[in-house]
Amino acid sequence: MTTESFIPGKDASLESTIETMREKLAARGFRLNESSLLHEVDGIWSTHMKDSDCPMLFSNGKGATELAARASAYGEFFERLGTHYFWTHFYLGETRARRPFVHYPQERWFAPAEDGGWPADMLNPELHAFYNPQGDIDGEVLVDLNSGNVARGICALPYTRLRDGAQTYIPVNIIGNLYVSNGMAAGNTMMEARTQALSEIFERSVKYRIISQGLCLPEVPDEVVARFPNIQAGIAGLRKAGFGILVKDASLGGRYPVMNVTLVHPKDQGIFSSYGAHPRLEIALERAMTELLQGRALDSLQGFPEPGFDMSEINAVSNLEIHFVDSSGVISWNFMRDTPDFPFADWNFSSTTQEDYEWLVNCIHEEGKDIYIADFSEQGAYSCRILVPGMSEIYPAEDLEWENNSVGNAIRPALLRLPDLSDAQAAELLAELQTMNLNDERPLWEILGLAIPPGTPWKQLRIGELKTLLALAVGDEEAIREGCDWIHHFNDLEPARRLVYRCIESMLSVDSAEDYRRSLVLLYGAGTVRQAQALIDRSERYFGLETLGPDMQGSAMHQTLLAAYDKLFAVADQTADQAAG
Repeated sequence: MTTESFIPGKDASLESTIETMREKLAARGFRLNESSLLHEVDGIWSTHMKDSDCPMLFSNGKGATELAARASAYGEFFERLGTHYFWTHFYLGETRARRPFVHYPQERWFAPAEDGGWPADMLNPELHAFYNPQGDIDGEVLVDLNSGNVARGICALPYTRLRDGAQTYIPVNIIGNLYVSNGMAAGNTMMEARTQALSEIFERSVKYRIISQGLCLPEVPDEVVARFPNIQAGIAGLRKAGFGILVKDASLGGRYPVMNVTLVHPKDQGIFSSYGAHPRLEIALERAMTELLQGRALDSLQGFPEPGFDMSEINAVSNLEIHFVDSSGVISWNFMRDTPDFPFADWNFSSTTQEDYEWLVNCIHEEGKDIYIADFSEQGAYSCRILVPGMSEIYPAEDLEWENNSVGNAIRPALLRLPDLSDAQAAELLAELQTMNLNDERPLWEILGLAIPPGTPWKQLRIGELKTLLALAVGDEEAIREGCDWIHHFNDLEPARRLVYRCIESMLSVDSAEDYRRSLVLLYGAGTVRQAQALIDRSERYFGLETLGPDMQGSAMHQTLLAAYDKLFAVADQTADQAAG
């Protein structure tokens, strides 16, 4: 007789969840390899899974048991597949950008007004006011990075406002820039997935509030923790390993479904503060516990920052962003105070999945916020993406104007054929880069949406070096000198490559490089001098940067990413072909 394992908050057994998701992934050509299974203390398991054909597609799972961690990893993989999050930061290529649909069949394309205004029938009045309050953000910046198709316009997806069922189209660019992975989930049922997504939104919103305001939370009494033997065992295991463990109620007086577990490292005084959310206290606390050691061995828990006193540093956007990425940001000494800002609340808001979901929805509506939901079932399992404007943003709405990931759309076409540019085209690209106000340290792969292996020229390339290479290509000596000076002070460039620019700087500074050739060779080496001379006399251009091509054909890694993307639509394409036949 087969044993089935059930855990609170899940509407199917762990065995059934794993098997069902594995089969559905395999049917679409995705086969996951499991690695890094960690079980450092009782009640805390974590695992890492990645696709065998495209290792860039990966997920992490955590749970109180090995099966729970594995089911969690499969769920995360499915949510990233169903919402296409795996491809959020990458360019899909010219061919895919011209297909009937780029992201989903239900997408719509909108053209910005001639004056750059946002289309009135995109979004709704409330969202226009929220994302573009002054009306001065040019509509062209809403063209998504993934298609980069400025001529086609703004790609938007339909979202349903839960309060009244109204549908509105939200640009892919806004979703990718501001919400990243927040509010995504997959599950055995719609209610289960939506509960997970909303819980995650609460977790991050309350966490940010606690950190940015330097709030002090009440500790959970030992008798409450004792109700949950697995959690109690995990805490005991961490304390036995020598860590200080604080178990705290993050509900802010019984108002929100959030718990906290904070680890204090006695050797380096580092603090790692972990949060979990769910309308049931037990589940929220377990999630906070397992998050502590997700993908981490006990000996890797050093290096977290000490608590700080400077609140301007603690509530800075950059610090909050680090807390979103891996919880390694700074927290306030106020958090460590013995006297909390709230009394402990022994809360529990629901007991079934339906109640979980309804409570979360009502709580958000009572806060005066609207919930927008998109459902995705194309990959054979339900997943969703939930946005709560004013609550679930990871990055501020101002980033649409100042840190928009679509900044590369304007220069991408030229960069994809960089070695083939004429002198005039290279000069034009250089002039455009000089006026774009981009940080010289910014990586080009990030702006291009390029997947490329570490250690390759395109992976190492920064804006500052690109401007230097363009200046060399067109013979702009002033810009070459400026670029070499920047590279001289930029320490992250590969040493041998950096030395070539040092050599170029020296060769331009002497009366005649030929008169100094022996000394140059002694200083820099014959190979470096040859490379520097070739770049100066323009017999070689762009220092090893090969043509990428309109579909990123120059990167084998990027091709595996695009091949994985095409698997999402293979079943639909086969069905369409059969119907046509």
